[in-house]
Amino acid sequence: MTNSFVIKILLGLSVVIIIFIFSSKLFKEEEKASIEKDAIVEDVDTTTNIIKDVNYRSNDAKGNEYFLNASEGKIDLTNEKIIFLTNVKAIITMVEGNVINIKSDYGKYNINSYDTIFSKNVTINYGDNEVKGNYVDFSLNRNSLIISKNIVYSNQKNLLKADVIEIDITTKDAKIFMYENEKKVKIKSN
Repeated sequence: MTNSFVIKILLGLSVVIIIFIFSSKLFKEEEKASIEKDAIVEDVDTTTNIIKDVNYRSNDAKGNEYFLNASEGKIDLTNEKIIFLTNVKAIITMVEGNVINIKSDYGKYNINSYDTIFSKNVTINYGDNEVKGNYVDFSLNRNSLIISKNIVYSNQKNLLKADVIEIDITTKDAKIFMYENEKKVKIKSN
């Protein structure tokens, strides 16, 4: 593997890590600052715990915005702060104009901590970078973002396949690895 190829891969991964760090700082500031939070519920069936067209919007003191939309939400009967979501779309808009889009078939959202799990057919887009996988666990309590299960990271120049990417939001350290030690992370330059 050439040095320039390795440098390109590391630069690409650095961009993804920076994206998630900015989004995590957005959520941290939301906890510290006074939060403007709106839950927009358009169709509630009072005989069940199902909500149609769920939307959550929150802003931090700096003006960064987090918008979460789902076609359906189901309130957890054992913990009313947890909502299970279907057809999930999240948009994080930074003050400087950068936008991060996350889509998944399902999600689990904690309305107090903003911890969100995206599952099945997860796609994260930021600029020219795209990360696909089957599971994303974003937790402020653990200060981590874990992307797992059939990860494919791509941009115009590189393609990377792995089982897990773990990012420590505080230290900005990232680990990319496979579940089985015999298998290797695959990197391909386009």
